[in-house]
Amino acid sequence: MATKSSPRIPQKTLIIEEQTRIEDTLSFTILLSERIRLAVDEARLFKFDCSEVGNKVVVISQMLRSAVRYAISGGGAAAFYDRPFYRIAADVTKNLEKALTLVKKCRRGNFLCRVVTIVSAADFRKIFALLDSSVADMKWVLSIYSGDGGGGGIVITLPPIASNDPILSWVWSFIASLHFGQLQDKIEAANELASLAKDNDRNKQIIVEEGGIPPLLKLLNDNSSPEAQLAAAAALSNLSNSEERVGQIVDDLGIPIIVKGLADSPVGVQIKVANLVATMAKYSPLAQDDFARENVFRPLVTLLSCDIFPDDPMIIIGKQTFHSIVQINKEMEKNSSRLGSSVVSSKVGKRENEKLEVKLKLKISCAEALWMLARESVHNSKRISETKGLLCLAKLVETECGELQRNCLMTIMEIAAAAEYNADLRRVAFKTSSAAAKAVVEQLLRLIQESDNSWLRIPAIRAIGSLARTFPARETRVLGPLVDQLSNGNQDVAAEAACSLGKFACPDNYLCIEHCKSIIEFKGVPPLLRLLSGNERAQFHGLILLCYLGLHVGKSEALEQSRVLSVLEGADRALIAQHPELKELISKAMYHLNVYHSGVLPQGQSYTP
Repeated sequence: MATKSSPRIPQKTLIIEEQTRIEDTLSFTILLSERIRLAVDEARLFKFDCSEVGNKVVVISQMLRSAVRYAISGGGAAAFYDRPFYRIAADVTKNLEKALTLVKKCRRGNFLCRVVTIVSAADFRKIFALLDSSVADMKWVLSIYSGDGGGGGIVITLPPIASNDPILSWVWSFIASLHFGQLQDKIEAANELASLAKDNDRNKQIIVEEGGIPPLLKLLNDNSSPEAQLAAAAALSNLSNSEERVGQIVDDLGIPIIVKGLADSPVGVQIKVANLVATMAKYSPLAQDDFARENVFRPLVTLLSCDIFPDDPMIIIGKQTFHSIVQINKEMEKNSSRLGSSVVSSKVGKRENEKLEVKLKLKISCAEALWMLARESVHNSKRISETKGLLCLAKLVETECGELQRNCLMTIMEIAAAAEYNADLRRVAFKTSSAAAKAVVEQLLRLIQESDNSWLRIPAIRAIGSLARTFPARETRVLGPLVDQLSNGNQDVAAEAACSLGKFACPDNYLCIEHCKSIIEFKGVPPLLRLLSGNERAQFHGLILLCYLGLHVGKSEALEQSRVLSVLEGADRALIAQHPELKELISKAMYHLNVYHSGVLPQGQSYTP
């Protein structure tokens, strides 16, 4: 996992340090060019060729001095973006050192020196080529800072240093344009970086290593241009498919900028930024935590709940109403000035006037962001619940379809999964008197009973199973639909139903005996036995549930009539070998079934309960 960086040094201090480093680096190279000039004056061999070397070095020296002026004048992209300078300066220095070595060999003209030094015209041709490359490299790097590439625009020529890796020069040019280009140039550069990042992970890594994230965040923070924000958000999203790169965005203090962009930008930008939140949260637990600290849930729930609750006081669940979300949104708009998460009236009006498909995309993106934020995070699941997000999610599951419905359902599933292992979250989000809990359960049961899509039915079944410990014994209505799904023709659905029922029947559930009786009353044994002839997952969860029934209601006639004892005795040995925990569980279940059905222990059985 990426770690957080140390406290930031003030920007002014960083700029001064960068200027000093660049000046020192280039000053050494300038000194080297002066030494070559002196060596040229002393040359006695190949005087014409040495003179040509001197002329080329003079040009390079002038360019180096121009670079120093950029670094110390503050005009300066060099003050903010030094990667090309350092790379090219290192190459220029190597070439000048080779030129100095050659010219020094030409200082005396006696015959012995001619023989010993073995200087040839071919040596000068090589040096000329190297110096010409250095001139071209310096011309290129100065052009991306001086604006010679088109008024501060993107320089599309290819310097010799990047001839073997053109991506590098393109990235340098695009990032430099982000630092000091005109607005349209910045937009074009961000779009180009987004395109490069979309191609492959190597391009992504180059962009990050060459310092592309800070200027993209700065562009995203510029709310004067939605087009610029869109381009920046797209580039950052394409970079965010690894924990390391997401960690870099976090380290560059990107989270507050992203949350601000989500809260107070036009709808099109909000869609892109919500996608960025989802991607970052998907790949990085660190980003999940930082988004929570910046309270990203407020704007997400606000945007998700916009326009979905009818202004009708008759829509009541318990002591709360779905319409209460509207009031919550109004409170958010009054009280969230710190992050700018309120949407001012003019922007609300604009959002209301957006096309339905645009508003749908926004809700889809916000729901996915909540899903990724809640995934495997108890803290974030609790925060979503505290913002009344569960009510909003339940309503959308009820009224919507397609991707939005699924994203909302998956968010509920993740919150339920977190609640399964956290008693505090269960009490906060899923207490039996909670309007949100009632709404969520109603929609989960509806999907289990009515949906024809396994990609909706399975997460609904899984969520009900995660909430098994929240249901009282009298709440048998949740078990009937689950038992029905044991007969589902889709073995994945049937296996998921067995898994969820197992959470009702397991010993960790203090109502396990009552739940086991209800499962048998709903005639769950016959379909459960048929499930044992299914795939490995179906057999595994089917056996576990069957063992729990044997343990807790072993004297049931339904189990005896179905010859459950014989079924357990004939359980697949290969499956048991793969899952050693089954062996002890089956042994316990067989013991109880033998006691109740035959009144004697099975032969050779030594188990003591």
